[in-house]
Amino acid sequence: MINRFIPRDISWLSFNGRVLQEAADESVPLSERIKFLGIFSNNLDEFFRVRVAGLKRALIFNEKEAREIFFEKPQVILDQLNELVIQQQQQFDHIWLKVQADMAKEKVFIKTDEELNHEQQEFVKFYYEEEVESNVIPLMLDEARPMPYLRDKSLYLGIAMRKKDWEYETRFAIIENPTRHNGRFLLLPSPKGEKHVMLLEDVIKYNLPHIFSYFGFDSFTANAFKITKDAEFDIDNDINTTLVEKIEKGIKNRRKGKPTRFVFDKDMDSALVAFLIKKLNLSKKDSIIPGQKIHNFKHFMDFPKVFKSEKPSTERSAFDHPDFAGRQRISDVLVKKDVLLSFPYHTFHPIIDLLREAAMDPDVRSIYITIYRMAENSKVANTLINAARNGKEVTVMLELRARFDEEHNLMWKERFEMEGVKVLLGIPDKKVHAKLCVIKKRLNNKTIQYGFVSTGNFNEKTAKIYGDHCFMTSNRTVMADINKIFTALKKPKGDLLQTLKPTKNLLVCPTNMRTTFLSLIDKEIAEARAGNKARIIIKINSLSDKILIRQLYEAAAKGVKIELIVRGIYCAVNQKKFKVPFHAISIIDEYLEHARAMYFYAGGKELVYISSADWMPRNLDFRVEAAVQITNKKIKQELIEMLEIQLKDNVKARILNNKLDNTYVHNDKSPYRSQVELYQYLRKKTK
Repeated sequence: MINRFIPRDISWLSFNGRVLQEAADESVPLSERIKFLGIFSNNLDEFFRVRVAGLKRALIFNEKEAREIFFEKPQVILDQLNELVIQQQQQFDHIWLKVQADMAKEKVFIKTDEELNHEQQEFVKFYYEEEVESNVIPLMLDEARPMPYLRDKSLYLGIAMRKKDWEYETRFAIIENPTRHNGRFLLLPSPKGEKHVMLLEDVIKYNLPHIFSYFGFDSFTANAFKITKDAEFDIDNDINTTLVEKIEKGIKNRRKGKPTRFVFDKDMDSALVAFLIKKLNLSKKDSIIPGQKIHNFKHFMDFPKVFKSEKPSTERSAFDHPDFAGRQRISDVLVKKDVLLSFPYHTFHPIIDLLREAAMDPDVRSIYITIYRMAENSKVANTLINAARNGKEVTVMLELRARFDEEHNLMWKERFEMEGVKVLLGIPDKKVHAKLCVIKKRLNNKTIQYGFVSTGNFNEKTAKIYGDHCFMTSNRTVMADINKIFTALKKPKGDLLQTLKPTKNLLVCPTNMRTTFLSLIDKEIAEARAGNKARIIIKINSLSDKILIRQLYEAAAKGVKIELIVRGIYCAVNQKKFKVPFHAISIIDEYLEHARAMYFYAGGKELVYISSADWMPRNLDFRVEAAVQITNKKIKQELIEMLEIQLKDNVKARILNNKLDNTYVHNDKSPYRSQVELYQYLRKKTK
């Protein structure tokens, strides 16, 4: 009997397999293939830090409780994960060898400590002494000492050292690779027409005789390894502790997390491997993975630009939305009409410009905005600070618990408050993930409101690579709904349900989003039963909510045409009882598909929403999210056409089937790459 749901963690590994496919695709430019290997590696690190750690915690749950959460016994999933991870690591190694061969054709070589010519040897010695040595701290290991603290994002060299007159004894040491200070890559003096690159760990390996010169060792072997730790932290219920203090405590505790994975160079000294496994308290149940020479491949997302002959993967660059192409103020446009920005095709400038205008406009009284993740030196944040300096009432709902951005957001909290920005910290048991902004101005004794609802973070860096929608409007109903959410966030009384007033144009989690979508699916079922056209298109990042999936199953069984575009986690399965099987695809390409959009035929009314929420329990039950119904006919049609474009993809689309085998969509039609087609579609509208 077929399982009714695919465990989300198994599905996630299938998604990461699609990332690996991009690295293997020889039609993808070489620099992009290297970047995809880095993305794959970084994704896997976070997976072990969060999901695998969570599964290991869940081993103490009773079977019924565990199955309800994970769709299967945690140990069964962990066993499958280990097997799949090893398979993917083998694929990764094979792809990396092929990429290096292709790099050699481009005359680009990664040199080890044993492959340097005389000039390069002198260069590496000098570079180490001048730039690296002060950041290198060797730590000697022995049975009598406790294991030194190891960071879970760092790369280490495990070193075995010997002397000629020691017949049996070997001494061990470890060195943390100081990539935070020195970067990972060193460009070496190279023969004409070639580019030689050296990794920082090989710079250190070359200098080991110098580093340990006081000990008189005659031979060294050094191999890379890394550990991945449990990155989740619990926020306790101590009423005498502020949320900030709890998060600061959680960040410290995260550093002490239990290792969930140990990955090492398979050529590492076997006695050193055994020593590290023992000292890290790892067992056979843990992920102990021998690999190739290079680890922490995430740094390869920033591999040096050394491929001269390579053109960009596309000759595309972001362009201005036609409504903002002139010299009109952004606010003047929004007072007259709605605008949909689609990143990264449209530039992010209108968001920054709108906030800058508000900061300087003497008629603007207040700005309210939600912030989840910001760029390192955020222009959004700086415009909000400028607005506060200019006497505006600026309120930022800053979600401190955005995973792995906690410290960054704590820094911005302090900065905001120092500059006079009021910071809201949300609700104790729910993250605020909605992407909202409302600006109020007083003009001729009349209050004017405008702002935006977005599917993605207000982050000018990620807006260049994430596919998202931002609906900019002065629609009174939408603005009223946004104000209701901020009113509830300013003075939450326990459950958000007790504080939030009913909204009209916005669907909000955890109040009415799931129930509304269930109702809309029900109406499509009723249409199908009546023999009428019934169609649903859902574009999201992840689909794992059992309640909504079951309702989609019911719809498919009654003959509703259901089309799904899901980038990542996909827990649904096609079943024999469906009159019309799901048509489900995943698009992995140059840009990260991040937008969420929902379409319901609705008897010809064609209802369209864009949302910050995925169809996952964590979004629908444990976050404050918002979806906006698009009532503007022109924008609604644009969104429908964009969904249709993606559904036609037969170049970068993979079929999401029950086997999770990531088969590409193949048909007898001409090649159709949706991200290229979307660019051309939106570009035509500017002419």
